[in-house]
Amino acid sequence: MKFIVSSSYLLKQLQVLGSVINSSNTLPILDNFLFELDNNELTVSSSDLETTMSATLSIDSTSKGSVAVPAKLLLEILKTFPEQPLTFTVEENSTIEISSNSGKYALAYAPGEEFPKAINLDDPSVTLVPADVLATAVSKTIFAAGNDDLRPVMSGVFFQFSPQGLTFVATDAHKLVKYARTDVTASHVADFIMPKKPLTILKNILSTSDAEVKIEYNDSNATFSFDNYVLMCRLIDGKYPNYEAVIPKENPNKLMIDRSQFLSSVRRVAIFSNKTTHQIRLKIAGAELNVSAEDIDYSNKAEERLTCDYQGDDMQIGYNSRFLTEMLTNLQSDMIMLEMSLPNRAGILTPIDGLEEGETVTMLVMPVMLNS
Repeated sequence: MKFIVSSSYLLKQLQVLGSVINSSNTLPILDNFLFELDNNELTVSSSDLETTMSATLSIDSTSKGSVAVPAKLLLEILKTFPEQPLTFTVEENSTIEISSNSGKYALAYAPGEEFPKAINLDDPSVTLVPADVLATAVSKTIFAAGNDDLRPVMSGVFFQFSPQGLTFVATDAHKLVKYARTDVTASHVADFIMPKKPLTILKNILSTSDAEVKIEYNDSNATFSFDNYVLMCRLIDGKYPNYEAVIPKENPNKLMIDRSQFLSSVRRVAIFSNKTTHQIRLKIAGAELNVSAEDIDYSNKAEERLTCDYQGDDMQIGYNSRFLTEMLTNLQSDMIMLEMSLPNRAGILTPIDGLEEGETVTMLVMPVMLNS
């Protein structure tokens, strides 16, 4: 078994696949890349049992076979080569030899049969989504997903497909993000919860792709195929909470303000807030927004005044500055609207401009009790 491949081309593909591999695996075979050779096609796979990813590379070869190659060692050596063709030869003595312009390197391999087989989806549902839409949907929602192992359904992003459009939701019970598209639709109604890790990997490669992503899914697994990649992952099992029920419908108090100005103000004032609660206070009266924070333990306090466009009753409301900062950073618009009803009810953050047609973003942030 022998093949020739460009060093930088191989490295680029392996770096993507390497992000699937865990730093500590229960099965030693998972520390390897699986190389499957079929004449001019080389399929390289990596897995952590929950997520499996493969890339198909065009190479120069006339052989067939499969071997598992140590991932860390291979990535380390590939990073040091300048662009050049490399020849990989599988020897009889359980080593694979790499020949470059300057030398030869041998590393031990394991038989390809030992590598866990990827699951085949039986009779999956299929939806096609443009790569940029999926990348935006993931990056707009993933930051709001929780990290609580006791509530696994909240640690992923909820995908809802229907003939009316696609909806992506993430929440950790303190903040919630709902991203919807009506310009991309599915043939029938379906929903599933995607774990964070495969979504992070997807987000990083989709941002540079302009392909259409073919999403295939059943009750337990989902597959994303695009360009020369296939990513398969196990879905999070469970029922997603009814998020529509927590989004307040009546919000008479509406605040419109410049996003970057508001974000800078929150960031500055938050430095003076209590280090455990991160609480900041918004006091709105007329066309003036007063942002303040105080850490009584250390006598630190800060206060800023901003002009805004406000319709509603004068009010004071407290928020966790970290959640507010994350949300404002994640929006790309110039102007945002914060809709509120009462100081103990969730506030709704939406962008006023900068959205594509058929695109909506709704962010919900829970208030914190103010110490009067």
